[in-house]
Amino acid sequence: MKKNLNHLSALNGKGGTVSLRQHIRLWIGLLISMGGVWALCHQFWVYAQHHPAVLQALVGGSVAALATALGTVPVMLSQTMSQRTQDTLYGFGAGVMLAACAFSLILPGLDSVRAQGLLGGGNWAAGGVIGAAILLGAAALMGLDRLLPHEHFIKGREGPGAQSERTVRRTWLFVIAIALHNVPEGLAIGVGYAANEGVRANALATGIAIQDVPEGLVVAMALLAAGYRRRFSVVLGMVSGLVEPIGAVIGAVAVSSSALLLPWGLGFAAGAMLFVISHEIIPESHRQGHESFATGGLMLGFVLMMLLDTALA
Repeated sequence: MKKNLNHLSALNGKGGTVSLRQHIRLWIGLLISMGGVWALCHQFWVYAQHHPAVLQALVGGSVAALATALGTVPVMLSQTMSQRTQDTLYGFGAGVMLAACAFSLILPGLDSVRAQGLLGGGNWAAGGVIGAAILLGAAALMGLDRLLPHEHFIKGREGPGAQSERTVRRTWLFVIAIALHNVPEGLAIGVGYAANEGVRANALATGIAIQDVPEGLVVAMALLAAGYRRRFSVVLGMVSGLVEPIGAVIGAVAVSSSALLLPWGLGFAAGAMLFVISHEIIPESHRQGHESFATGGLMLGFVLMMLLDTALA
């Protein structure tokens, strides 16, 4: 009996040593990761000080992310929303994005081609360059939509392995779908600031932030309706907006590296947004039989964004 107790004590001591080593390794790994994050942030800050457009893009994307988080507050306060209201808000967001594509991305892109004299700088050259960039942006989003497994709130699962429960947890399928939706908005903000048109870029960022408020609400409500807990739905809805400042920085850095990339970046962001509008937002807003309300919301959103862009710019 005494021998067995001594053996168990030795095992416990060994297990405690292993557990202590694991904790030490964990803390060392965390410290190294924190150091790496701090170094990256420091390098980015140094870079941003020499590239104001990148810093402005970060601020604009962060405001849009904050607007998304603000939209989830009613869900946190246990407020409910009818499907008709959700579809109207979907349409409103689609209208804002459509006007942003036209007035804040495509038209400045055409002007940029003419100003730079690309391919002669004529109207046909401008239309050809921006048209090709729009198709590239849409193709890129279509490729991501095909390659990444994700789950739409109404249409269900899409992408490789979409029918397998073991491939990716359902929560992450929603996360990927939200990220695919928000990336073009972030890119548009970043490219807008890289175009060195501060007032027009501010109008674009403001319009996207306005439509992000109901978008955050709709995302949180959809997650709640899909069976997730209220707190988790709110948190994930807030986190979904963090993709936008990341996309804004990427767009600003890419376009700022060369003036020749500016019209291509504007067209690419427009094409990506147009793909999301046609493939995602409008079908979702019409699927429950509230087409009239969704269309009314789209018209209001388009006019509001048009006024913001034309009045401010």
